[in-house]
Amino acid sequence: MRTTTHRVSGGYDIVINELGEGPAVVFVHGSGPGASGASNFRQNARAFADAGFRVILPDLIGYGASSKPDGIDYTLALFTDTLKAALVAHGVERATLVGNSLGGGIAIQIALDDPEFVERLVLMAPGCIEELPVYFAMPGIANMRSSFGSPDFSAADQKRLIENLVYDPVHATDALVAERYAVAITQSKDVIGRMRTHNLQPRLDELAMPILVFWGSEERFMPLTGIDYFLKQCADVRVMIFNKVGHWVQVERADEFNRHAIAFLHG
Repeated sequence: MRTTTHRVSGGYDIVINELGEGPAVVFVHGSGPGASGASNFRQNARAFADAGFRVILPDLIGYGASSKPDGIDYTLALFTDTLKAALVAHGVERATLVGNSLGGGIAIQIALDDPEFVERLVLMAPGCIEELPVYFAMPGIANMRSSFGSPDFSAADQKRLIENLVYDPVHATDALVAERYAVAITQSKDVIGRMRTHNLQPRLDELAMPILVFWGSEERFMPLTGIDYFLKQCADVRVMIFNKVGHWVQVERADEFNRHAIAFLHG
């Protein structure tokens, strides 16, 4: 895997990991303590590279190995602007965006801002399609905000938060907990406490590119009402729903996710 750092406006560094050659597929991770491109998509990246794609795994501002500023609002515009600038600097002219949770909302915003940049969208329980109070009332997000906001945030807290992301806790491995906790203790509390995203649902009908949406029926972070928004508003969309799956379809059903998403990318 190749690693590159790009300095973007504001003096922030955005780190991008990459493997494979071919059409660009950008994997945009979600929020949460310890999140990064590599840890969120470890079970997917190689499969896409082997299928003939240039796999790009950025760490969003505030996450992974990228800059983690204190004392700022983490707005949707901050995420999208810094990510898009890093991708352009990285030589990406057009890409499929694969986004989970907050990463899905970021992918949608980039597609709305620059539809020529986005060939297709693959979204896993995407965020930014409800008002913030709706999300803050969801049990997974409420637990994440209270646990990470504590000055005593521990590896045990990290493990519980990962278990909240999945239906089957077997996916919260010791290695994943350790990897994400090592990042989490370097993160600003503002990345969660001062996150400020807005509701893109009224604009979903502007998305003309082909879209594939995945959702788990045991979702604790993103309301299942989002499924109907896409089905009713988007011109070219298909949705797959998995039972006994939580927020991480790409982890809990990695083989199926990889197979269906790669087939969609191949047209």
